[in-house]
Amino acid sequence: MSATRVLILGGGYVGLYTALTLKKKAGNHVDITMVDRRPYMTYQPFLPEAAAGSIEPRHVVVPLRRELEGIRIVQGKITEIVHADKRARVETDFGDTRDIEYDEVVIALGAVPRTLPIPGLAEMGIGFKWVEEAINLRNMVLGRIARAATTEDPHLRRKLLTFVFVGGGFAGIEAFAETEDMARAALRHYPELQPADLRFVMVEAATRILPEMGEEMGGYTLEVLRKRGMEIYLATRLESCVDGRIELSDGQKFDADTVVWTAGVKPNPVISSSDLPTGPRGHINTLPTLQVADNDGNVIPGIWAAGDCAQIPDLAKGEGAWCAPSAQHAVRQARLLGANMAAALHGRPVKEYKHKHLGTVASLGLNKGVAQIMGVKLRGWPAWFMHRTYHMSQIPSFNRKARVVVDWTTALFFRRDLVSMGRIHEPRRAFKEASDS
Repeated sequence: MSATRVLILGGGYVGLYTALTLKKKAGNHVDITMVDRRPYMTYQPFLPEAAAGSIEPRHVVVPLRRELEGIRIVQGKITEIVHADKRARVETDFGDTRDIEYDEVVIALGAVPRTLPIPGLAEMGIGFKWVEEAINLRNMVLGRIARAATTEDPHLRRKLLTFVFVGGGFAGIEAFAETEDMARAALRHYPELQPADLRFVMVEAATRILPEMGEEMGGYTLEVLRKRGMEIYLATRLESCVDGRIELSDGQKFDADTVVWTAGVKPNPVISSSDLPTGPRGHINTLPTLQVADNDGNVIPGIWAAGDCAQIPDLAKGEGAWCAPSAQHAVRQARLLGANMAAALHGRPVKEYKHKHLGTVASLGLNKGVAQIMGVKLRGWPAWFMHRTYHMSQIPSFNRKARVVVDWTTALFFRRDLVSMGRIHEPRRAFKEASDS
């Protein structure tokens, strides 16, 4: 009997852990192919520390080919899924296309930034979901500081040193706090600048930040950041940022040279153009067993889903609740998905996903954090230590755990490296200038 052809679409948390679990439990009974545009999985909780220079950026990504030996990796973008024909279309960065057929498919495409048609945003905004964006933000902030130190124009200096973040969820607050902490540390090397020259602005449309942590801990975080001189405007929207001219819904207008967008995500758009059943917010309609179902709740054979792109009932919270889009859920869902698929292939019953959320942790800069674990609320250094301990334990592979620990240990004896390498994005610039001279 030939092996079952399994196609995993996406190489994030769900894709990686599903592949590892399925390979372990099904062995030679499955022929697994994974498709992802990037050859690595990004451990997103560590992106703020990578942007702030506390962790080497390469250490927050997990190479797929190294971890998934025996599994075929196809590097490309999914452009079409036709489950009726059991095939998916892949487009490479070189424009080539190919169709991959399968017997069983796992939809692990995750989410993409949910942007709005704000004038100027597409031209100057940057996201904060991938390691390349974290590296770019780091280089931008340090580069703006270096340039501000060399200009005598006060208006230009003010613009260069004004950094706007939009979105007060976990990703936004951690990026906001860690980046400000790094920028303040960098000023030690710039006697021309003062801490008061820095301006960090957070814009949040809701009435509070970190809603997942509850009103008390969100309020504490708001107070801590404002005491650091950081501006946070609640119930406020970004209206325009054309040519760096920031216009807020409360009437404020000022200039900035950096806009970071972290205001929510949405399911990968290829899902809406496929023949897959979706819920009211565009997520794939998924049962607690992680099998995809039609609108009547009937299992559709051969298709599974988990993570940010799936709408999965949260059995731990009760009827009507859905699993939150978090790494904590995604990793556990993926492991169960791999086990359930192996069980189904062998004719065994599948299990339902049920997990009580352990809590949440957030870093607010070096030695600063906030956490809520199993009902226990932590602030300051204990919360920061809990954040690091938990995520170090969760990042895949011993290789990456060891490298992250070495980064942190080194930082105990040496200050973090605060060198901008902005020109890495223009590798041919120096050669071209020499050729033109």
